[in-house]
Amino acid sequence: MTAREAADGQPFVADLLFTDGLPQMDDEVGYRGAQAARAAGITYRQLDYWARTELVEPTVRGASGSGSQRLYGFRDILVLKLVKRLLDTGISLQQIRVAVDQLRAAGIRDLAGTTLMSDGASVYLCTSNDEVIDLVSRGQGVFGIAVGKVLREVESTLVEFSPESPDAMDELAARRAARTA
Repeated sequence: MTAREAADGQPFVADLLFTDGLPQMDDEVGYRGAQAARAAGITYRQLDYWARTELVEPTVRGASGSGSQRLYGFRDILVLKLVKRLLDTGISLQQIRVAVDQLRAAGIRDLAGTTLMSDGASVYLCTSNDEVIDLVSRGQGVFGIAVGKVLREVESTLVEFSPESPDAMDELAARRAARTA
């Protein structure tokens, strides 16, 4: 057993370059709204609207008044990018909201093996190849979005950005604190 192996002989997760499924990311760090919007390929206005309407809310730190910075986690940014992809295909925001709720309710950890299928009106969450084939054979699947591919795109985009801790004060909050001190 090397110094970098656990007691069971397996390498530590931190030593792996790639992990299958959701990457090991710290839930205590996130990305500012502008970074999340850019990584998802959406405008900041869309991001703000989706947060205010509770379509995709930041899980690391929400807005707490004027000038506060939301912090979005990796999974949040992945969902933002999926919403964008669904919108680009012509799915209504109402149906996208249903799909996002399905993703949340399913609590799926292995998003890399998930495919979102649509017939143009509804969105279906498929977690196996059999489900995809069944959907297509019934004539319901018009297009699909492989979540694993989108996940990898988000990963590669976020390499450019540095995450923040929710405890870190944003610039405006730091100025306010300095004035009151």
